Amino acid sequence: MSREGNLRPPQAGHPEGYEHNDADVRSLLQYGLALFVVLVLVLISMRWVFFYFAHVQELGPPASPFENARVLPPQPRLQVQPGVDLHTYCQGQLQQLDSYGWVDPNNEVVRIPVDRAMDLILERGLPARPAVGAASRRAWGSTDNAGMISAPQANGLKGPCGYLVKPSGQDEGK
Repeated sequence: MSREGNLRPPQAGHPEGYEHNDADVRSLLQYGLALFVVLVLVLISMRWVFFYFAHVQELGPPASPFENARVLPPQPRLQVQPGVDLHTYCQGQLQQLDSYGWVDPNNEVVRIPVDRAMDLILERGLPARPAVGAASRRAWGSTDNAGMISAPQANGLKGPCGYLVKPSGQDEGK
């Protein structure tokens, strides 16, 4: 297969089928010079804009890489170690339940341990008021055979720090 069939036929004035002149060097140089001038103008204008914004909008001193101060985000924050936080909270609550302290020193209100408070209640008793009827007794708790109201039972209730009320089997070891 020959390639001669793919060529265009020679035209008038060009019997060989190709062009005898090279590319116009003058127009290529003009294009290159214009492109160079545009690039130089863009670079100069960019430098001027950078200097302008550096004077108008100062950034302040650069951050030190040796500064270890950590700025905390606004509230609410996520807990990094929720198990440790819960343990610390429960220990604080137990410490308050088992210690003496002031609740309000101005009004002379104190806090005493729960066990001591129960002992004082047993010694002194609770202030009583006359019973209105059997219906009012049933609203608070269950009644035993003698008509006395029994205390609520623990029933295995748990809170985040353990049992809210100690089950009945735990009091025997004391």
